Amino acid sequence: MSEQVQAHAEDTEAVEAARRQAADAERVVVKAGTNSLTDDESRLDRDKLDKLVDDIMDLRERGKDVLLVSSGAVGAGTGRVDEDVETVEESQALATVGQSHLMRHYTESFDRYDQKIAQLLLTEHDLSNPERFTNTRNTIETLLEWGIVPIINENDAVATEEIRIGDNDMLSSSVAIGVDVDLLVTLTDVGGVFTANPKRDDAARRIESVAENYSAVQELVNDTTAEQFGGIRTKVERARAAAEHGIPAVIAGSAEPAVLEKIATAKPVGTLFVPVNGDSDE
Repeated sequence: MSEQVQAHAEDTEAVEAARRQAADAERVVVKAGTNSLTDDESRLDRDKLDKLVDDIMDLRERGKDVLLVSSGAVGAGTGRVDEDVETVEESQALATVGQSHLMRHYTESFDRYDQKIAQLLLTEHDLSNPERFTNTRNTIETLLEWGIVPIINENDAVATEEIRIGDNDMLSSSVAIGVDVDLLVTLTDVGGVFTANPKRDDAARRIESVAENYSAVQELVNDTTAEQFGGIRTKVERARAAAEHGIPAVIAGSAEPAVLEKIATAKPVGTLFVPVNGDSDE
């Protein structure tokens, strides 16, 4: 199993072609997870946020459109409300407090580049209802035409169990597929997909590319507990979903220096999911 997982996608030319395709992307969805934006106490980390904005602006300065799917609202709200948050309703309220705080910091950070931003808060209804999604897509298209970076998150204030998207990995993948982007980048607190948790296992090896070896990667992730791997299962599944729609996807470390520049210059970084155009090895 380890050798199967560690092996690159067998077709080296396909991997290199996918890397070039990712570099040439004109429209990119970048998803930043909570750990990529918060400190050890789960509070918003402005240095991490500024680094993310710097990386995104490298893509903008290359003439690319960027949609940012950002977690971190709860972290941004932590410490700003003098209450013990215990219920779902209280968590939703905390997220709304944090969302405004998060957007304030994004506005200040993007202002360093004179870059305008916009906020979109979505629920599952906005993605699954054709009319609502058409309206959402039209709004995104208009913002991109205006040179504005849309910042997207789940609408926690109204997202009951029946209409929750579930997580921003699913949201970013759905948006990438729905608005016909050319690349999906998922930034996390580790440097890609590994054969084990690199924070706990020095023998863990990064899986550089995923294509024909997807079943082995999926089996490894499914056999690994949530405690060991966090949310890596959903990240892998949603990156594969994008790849099956012809969109290259990269899972990479948010702390990697110039991480988005490396992708934009076809340098190996993180784990690359090679587009498979709907084909499956299962």
